[in-house]
Parts: sequence; C-alpha cells; structure tokens
Amino acid sequence: MNRLDGKIALLSGAARGIGAETARLMAQAGASVVIGDILHERGKQTVGEITGAGGKALFVPLDVTSEGSWTAAVGATTKAYGGLDILVNNAGMFLGRDFEEATLEDWHKLVAINMTGVFLGTKLCAPALRDSGAKSKHGSAVVNLASIAGLVGSQLDPLYSMTKGGVTLFTKSTALAFARKGYRIRVNSIHPGVIDTDMGAQTFASRAGQLGSNDVEAARAVAMKQHPIGRLGTAEDIALGIVFLASDDAAFMTGSGLVADGGLTAQ
Repeated sequence: MNRLDGKIALLSGAARGIGAETARLMAQAGASVVIGDILHERGKQTVGEITGAGGKALFVPLDVTSEGSWTAAVGATTKAYGGLDILVNNAGMFLGRDFEEATLEDWHKLVAINMTGVFLGTKLCAPALRDSGAKSKHGSAVVNLASIAGLVGSQLDPLYSMTKGGVTLFTKSTALAFARKGYRIRVNSIHPGVIDTDMGAQTFASRAGQLGSNDVEAARAVAMKQHPIGRLGTAEDIALGIVFLASDDAAFMTGSGLVADGGLTAQ
C-alpha cells in the first residue's frame, strides 16, 4: 500500500521537519527523492541519512520565491532521474504577528514563500509532471501543504490564514485546470493541525507573546488541549498523509483536502 516504486519526487523546503520526514518515507516507499531547500548543509545531511539507509536522494538548492531557482531544480531533477512524477509544495513560513502590527514587508515575505512559491512550483513543474503523467496508469501528483488555518479562521494568525486559504483554493482550481487541459496531474492539499516541529515551536512562542506572556509551555499546553485526540501532531503524521496523496492509492482524488488535525476542526 502507498508504494511509490520507480516514482521521482521533488519536495520544496525538505531539509527538515515535515518535508524531511516526507522525503524519508517516500524513499522507503521506493521513490527517488529530490530535496530542494535554501538550507544547504541541513539538506545534504538529510540526503545522507536517506542514502545511508539505502534510499535514492539528491539535494538541490531551491529558493521557492525565484523562478530561476525552480527552473534549475526541475532541470537537475529530470537530468538526474529522467523525469518528475510527484511535486510536494512543502516550503512555508509562519509570521506569528498580529495583522495590525505586521509591516508590508512582513506581508510580502509571507506571500512570497507561502503563495508565490506554490504558484511557481506548480507552474514550472507542470510540463515534466504532464509528460510523466501521460505515461503512468494513474497520472502524476502534486501535494500542497496547506493548514487548518486555510479552512477555518485564526484569531492570532489572520495573515498566515489568508495565505493558506489561498493555497487551499489554488489546489482545487489547478486540479480543475489540469483536468480541463487533459493533463493527467492530480492536485491535492493536506491540512495539518498544530505539529510538534521547529515551526510548531515558533508558533507557541509567537502566540505566548501575542497574549502578553513569555510562557511558551503554557501556550503549548493550550494548543494540545485544542486537539481532541489528546496530543499534538508529529512530522510523521503529516508525511504519511502526503505519501498517500502522492501514491496511486489516491488515484481517484483530485482537488481534495486531507485534514490531519487530531480532531481540532471537528469541534
């Protein structure tokens, strides 16, 4: 189940966190993975861990806000492995500032990574994904990292929520656009709850600050209580969902959002 034998995957922001864990699981499932990131040393370290475990992996420098960087990353991927079957638009950032306090510069940076990066990745990978999809039984796949903040409002993070809401609807719209064009490219999104990663820790600190406190552990405890399942999510929880969406087991899914939030939005 959820096998990716012979598939070639390019993942943005995959040097650490959810992206790195996804790359590891994809390699274990039989894929050749390309880790794109601005964190060169961390990315190469992750590649070393994957190849050391017997997987196939390559690091490419990738600034998701740069069209030229995406073009180079796609070129390196197809040159190394001969094609591209899976794109994971994972790179993202969390601002953690009240929208009334955020500057226009803050906003532009947030949009550049969380939205422009997804647009450029999808656009510039589309030709290679289309070519691979035409030769595959169930086509190729794009998985976008959205958030529960792209489904429901966030009182502390309106700007982050705005960008992830954009990713959510871009996912649905590109799924329909590719279908209209006859491209066999499925596009789906995944919507994590609060995940216990470096970015998760950043959210706890930011939320504590916005509430006038320096008690990060208290903010973490509040976040945990919001999840009926009784714990925060892990990088593996989300990576498993991404692998599923990228696999042929999700062959009849496109334009969909997979919610992995421990029951938070069920309330």
